[in-house]
Amino acid sequence: MPVSPSHTAHPSVPSPVRDRIAGAPISWGVCEVPGWGYQLDAPTVLEQMRDLGLAATEFGPVGFLGSTSEDLAARLSAHGMTAVGGFLPVLLHDPGHDPLLEVDRFIDDCLATGAGVVVLAAFTGVEGYDDRPVLDDTGWQALLDNLDRATDLAANRGVVAALHPHVGTMVETGEETERVLAGSRVGLCVDTGHLLVGGADPVALTAAHPERVVHVHLKDVDGELAERVIAGETSFGDAVRDGLFVPLGEGSVDVATLVRTLEGAGYGGWYVLEQDVKLAGRPEGEGPVADVRRCLDYLEDAVR
Repeated sequence: MPVSPSHTAHPSVPSPVRDRIAGAPISWGVCEVPGWGYQLDAPTVLEQMRDLGLAATEFGPVGFLGSTSEDLAARLSAHGMTAVGGFLPVLLHDPGHDPLLEVDRFIDDCLATGAGVVVLAAFTGVEGYDDRPVLDDTGWQALLDNLDRATDLAANRGVVAALHPHVGTMVETGEETERVLAGSRVGLCVDTGHLLVGGADPVALTAAHPERVVHVHLKDVDGELAERVIAGETSFGDAVRDGLFVPLGEGSVDVATLVRTLEGAGYGGWYVLEQDVKLAGRPEGEGPVADVRRCLDYLEDAVR
């Protein structure tokens, strides 16, 4: 299933939802945060994705699929997979830092693998997602300007840029997401889990701005754990370890309504199954793939 920029936004005749479901290595516990947990190897993750019938994946952390664009393309091809793009934490709010070199290198990987989406997260400058600084007006303006610059760079090279509101980044809450949408031209990656844990209603936000949505990460959330994160009673990382993200249909996010809303608005992009997990060690038995299968079954039933 080759990927093109037209497959990431709103083609005139969207392909069936089943053809637009992708995987993400974080569902197998593979994360860019140092010390996150046990990291499964790429061949295992790709083989399990393929066995589920997923034809596409996000890249995962830098280096997970290979150290060069050619390595990424070769590994994906060897496992019968394509790429949709991936997650790129990048410093956007520092007026003295130019993030476009990092974005441009990432686009090289996209073009080498046929991927179409650059999923930007507003990196705080500190590893991890358990704390973040307060952004002043100067920082906000730099962030918004850099999002527009990244959007134009991506478009000029034939791919799509999306901003991913994410816990522990400079754009986390619903209010901050609205500020990005009002102040920049960047597309939106709706991550249902991170938006909810950030205190927003992902379904309402999507319904209010369906034309801005160019990419979707589908998560469901244990509502009680989310409330503890919002209240500052536990950290995001500890909550993930304790099961913050649950299989689709088993938590507090109305995933089916969100998907129906987007499809009704003509969305033709990807739905990435992404349930962040931390692994204490090498899984016994099936491991994370069992929950990914439950998510896939739920989504297929929801759109049937």
